[in-house]
Amino acid sequence: MTAAPEPTIQPTRYVISCLPEGHDERFTYTVQVEYRCDDLWAVRCRSRFLGSDGTWSHGFAWSEGPDEPATEVEMDSFDTEQAVWLAAHRFDHDTALRLATEQAPRLMYRGRTVADALAAAPV
Repeated sequence: MTAAPEPTIQPTRYVISCLPEGHDERFTYTVQVEYRCDDLWAVRCRSRFLGSDGTWSHGFAWSEGPDEPATEVEMDSFDTEQAVWLAAHRFDHDTALRLATEQAPRLMYRGRTVADALAAAPV
């Protein structure tokens, strides 16, 4: 009988929000930092990804649709434009958390700011 391998534990997502847990609009005004692979992380808000230039993108077009690929096999089919997009939307852990923390208070949705959401709806 062989011994079972030791499990590994790897955090894969952080949730960064200025709205308290339980607030009706928390998800709308939340930034997520998600592990991708190779020690790289994405900064995401709803369906948009933060780029190294500070702008938000809805992803890139590839054969399976406008979202990010999920597997290495899918990533192998990238062309140069997609590889450039991917490189501009991946960060090391600390940079991703810093960017997400900077963006969280600046989020807007349909013209409403985080402060508006906090003022309008109690927890």
